[in-house]
Amino acid sequence: MAHLLYRLGRSAAALGWRVVVAWVAVLAVAAGAFLAFGGTLVSTFSIPGTETDRVSAQLAQELPGASGATGTVVFRTDDGSAFTAEQRDGVAAALADVGGLDGVSSTVDPFATAEQTAAQTRQLEDAAAQVEDGREQLDAGQQQVDAAAAQLEEAGVPLSASPELSAQQEQLDASRAELEAQAAQVEDGQRLADLASGIRTVSEDGSTALGVVLFTQDQFSLPEEVKSSVVDTLEAADLPGVQVDFSSEIASSTEGILGPGEIIGVVVAGVVLLLMLRAALPAVLPLVTSLAGVGIGVTASLAFSGVVEMASVTPALGVMLGLAVGIDYSLFIINRHRRQLREGVDLRESIGLANGTAGTAVVFAGSTVLLALLALNLTGIGFLGTMGTVGAVCVLVAVLMAVTFTPALLGVVGRRVLDRRTRPRGAHVDRSRPMSTRRAVLGVVLPVLALLVVAVPALSIRLGLPSGAQEAEDTTQYRAYTATADAFGPGQNGPLVVTADLPEPVAEDAELATQVELAEQVASFDDVVAVAPAGVSADRSFFAFQVVPADGPASASTEQLVQDLRALDPTVEGAPGDVAVGVAGAASGNIDISDQLADVLPVYLAVVVGLSLVLLVLVFRSLLVPVLAVGGFVLSLFAALGAVTAVYQWGWLADVLGVTSPGPVLNFAPLLLVGILFGLAMDYQLFLVSGMREAYVHGTPARRAVMAGLRSGRPVVLAAAVIMVSVFGGFVFSHLAAVKPIGFGLATGVLFDAFVVRLVLVPSVMHLVGRGAWWIPSWLDRVLPDVDVEGAALEREHPPAATSRGVGPADGARPAADERERELAGRR
Repeated sequence: MAHLLYRLGRSAAALGWRVVVAWVAVLAVAAGAFLAFGGTLVSTFSIPGTETDRVSAQLAQELPGASGATGTVVFRTDDGSAFTAEQRDGVAAALADVGGLDGVSSTVDPFATAEQTAAQTRQLEDAAAQVEDGREQLDAGQQQVDAAAAQLEEAGVPLSASPELSAQQEQLDASRAELEAQAAQVEDGQRLADLASGIRTVSEDGSTALGVVLFTQDQFSLPEEVKSSVVDTLEAADLPGVQVDFSSEIASSTEGILGPGEIIGVVVAGVVLLLMLRAALPAVLPLVTSLAGVGIGVTASLAFSGVVEMASVTPALGVMLGLAVGIDYSLFIINRHRRQLREGVDLRESIGLANGTAGTAVVFAGSTVLLALLALNLTGIGFLGTMGTVGAVCVLVAVLMAVTFTPALLGVVGRRVLDRRTRPRGAHVDRSRPMSTRRAVLGVVLPVLALLVVAVPALSIRLGLPSGAQEAEDTTQYRAYTATADAFGPGQNGPLVVTADLPEPVAEDAELATQVELAEQVASFDDVVAVAPAGVSADRSFFAFQVVPADGPASASTEQLVQDLRALDPTVEGAPGDVAVGVAGAASGNIDISDQLADVLPVYLAVVVGLSLVLLVLVFRSLLVPVLAVGGFVLSLFAALGAVTAVYQWGWLADVLGVTSPGPVLNFAPLLLVGILFGLAMDYQLFLVSGMREAYVHGTPARRAVMAGLRSGRPVVLAAAVIMVSVFGGFVFSHLAAVKPIGFGLATGVLFDAFVVRLVLVPSVMHLVGRGAWWIPSWLDRVLPDVDVEGAALEREHPPAATSRGVGPADGARPAADERERELAGRR
């Protein structure tokens, strides 16, 4: 690998502008493909086979009209006064226009619904009054019949002798039975109306109204263009004095993929590069390489969005990864090249050697990230696998750009990669001293304790999907959510659909009573605000209800309510057997997705860690170093999850970090953090520890080699980590609610892993272990292929590079070091 990359680097440097133009052409083709074939991104997440998916499918079969997705449109008067007649008519006309759009089955006019509800209430009251009047009339008639019967009895005439009186009594009995049946119907209707009284479409002060849009397709298959047409139609409506906002089921935005926060992150990365490299031109090169790579990777991936369903967060993930690793990988090669130039190595020879040594480490580091991202496809979760694949494409492009585009740029700029004050200074022999044992012990104990403390909040982590409450305050989703919660209660933002599948159909005259019986059992839970019938199947064996919970869809109480409803075992008079209860809706879907993601997390972690352990054993030819690498990653991962939980669930530093409303942590964030942070952690492990191993195999004593590798790799690792933290941190202020916790988790994860684990904990443990860090069974050492990630074989063929590397024996090196090196060379 090192020799191949060496030749590739020299060729790219020689071709220079041709390679640059070729990559620019690739960027143009990718952008053109995106413009020609790219589709729309989706804002919903689904996993086939969940309980919510099953109930939704049953709804589609039994009640086709109730199976489509629904979205809420919030209408508010600008001055907070009640809607005027003209404004009500305008809202009705606008919703009627929306009802005619393709993909929309119907709309619900809030004012007409309120009037219908009021009319039904009056009808029930009138019917109840009529029942009472009927009872009074029947009672009066009964008194007349009873009086006549008493007179006959006094006269000694049997009642049978008066057929007219007997007929009157029979008629009274029949009328009373009919009236009582009507009274039961009215009473059931009143009970249902009382159960549904908590559902309103117009606020009590008349200033806010909720329109409903019913779509022909379910929430997870609804095309984005249908929702966009609804938004465009209502925003174009003539509604003077009325503000229109849309719930997250209708309004979805991809704004914020590259916003001010992300741009600031790139600017900070540029400042770090300038401070490290101390010259403007070399500081610009990694940024150019990274931005070009991001453009190619993201646009090429999005070109397939017309045929592959991609979530709106997918390109943001690609941008995050492409920027971060693209800058870092290019920086590693440029830094090695600059150091060799300062030691007097020829320009093109230095470019080739930097590509063959640092470039080899880049390829293996990128391989660990690719492995972790592509392994997301093993979870069986479609949208997550797509996100992993897009991220992997962006990382692959970053690696290819680093080992081809970067050498070409270095060939073009020549020795201007160094400032004029820099002069060749000859070889340098590292004279690092090993750290003290006391410092090493503290370097193990303090980081472990600190990371464990930060990880404590992760013990109470709760997973879910962001609701409108977590969106940015200036978004229509946030305004719609808060306006609905203020005027109608938070539960109106996430109503549930509860179904009851009876073992046998009920009689036609028992349908209403069965609805009441089921609704009252559903309403018996404390966190249920209202229950309203949503439909009955044609054979009267399947009943559906709309249930409004007390809290929003992301609340812990609503999550518990879903679990309680699913465990409900209702009884229905006249329908023997078990009644199967199902729950669907946004809250239900979030719970199912979170549960399945939590189930696959251990499997995914085991696969990624297992395969990476094998790769690390190959790279480092050691057993302890890979185990130490993975153990440190686990500490930094849980610390990052703890920080995410404290900020986004507990609300710590909410005002500083722009958290509008604390809630559950994004349910697929832990999986993404595992995949991405593991790959990046192995990057830093590789770049840092490979320098220690290189010094060790060249004869430096084990403990001194630790410090030699640390001092040579620390500046570039520090710069790379700061760059990653700044790039990822920029996404903390994204307008996409799903992007914020990912950016924050990655930023804090890199911060903990690079600064605490790799630069403090790992060197301390390796110092305490000494030569044991490089122990490997002899039989395993013989069978393992030599991947030579540090390019030692290449350096032996190019002695000036080895000298410039400063890896000659330090003072006090063991005489046996040369023999060890010859032995290693013989194995190779």
